[in-house]
Amino acid sequence: MVPEKYLQEKQAFVFELDDVLYPEKDYLLQVYYLFAQFIEYGEQLNATEILQFMQEKYLSDGHEGLFEQTAAKFDIPLKYQLNFDLLLQNARLPLKLLVFNKALTFLQEIVARGKQLFLFVDGDPVMQLNKIRQIEWNGLENHLVVYFAAEIQAKPAAAGLELIMDKHTLKQEDILFVGKEGLDRECASNAKIDFLEVNKLLSV
Repeated sequence: MVPEKYLQEKQAFVFELDDVLYPEKDYLLQVYYLFAQFIEYGEQLNATEILQFMQEKYLSDGHEGLFEQTAAKFDIPLKYQLNFDLLLQNARLPLKLLVFNKALTFLQEIVARGKQLFLFVDGDPVMQLNKIRQIEWNGLENHLVVYFAAEIQAKPAAAGLELIMDKHTLKQEDILFVGKEGLDRECASNAKIDFLEVNKLLSV
């Protein structure tokens, strides 16, 4: 079993957040719901139609440019871009975000064995912290140490992982970075630490 091998070999585990520990769409779709409700209240437009459009566009084309497309479709005043951006950063979600089951089991095993647990997170620190606070960690939040790439140096630079090693007296061979293909793998390679692509964890 892949996790068992690493649990025996490693002393510290570093995770990215979005689509690694939980599905990012669970956050974004709730933000779209709140935005649609806000627009219905402010502009007397149909929230259900707005939400359906945003969901379909997101699932087919992704998040980029979604406000502009929605505003054009429903004649929403562009002043609401600010409200949309603020919701993305600070939304209080109706439902808690849930960690992938297999990721949660792995996290719990890491803590049970007394290993160190870190998040090394890309993206806007305000928004990412908002997500972290609304994830159902099942008590693991007390064992998490969080670092934001934007506050150190953007991935794939090794600086963030090197900072974790320096501050927590860890060697390169002590650490496993669990993340997505692309920047995360490059980042681990630049820091000369082992990398596990998250799908290998989630598919075990």
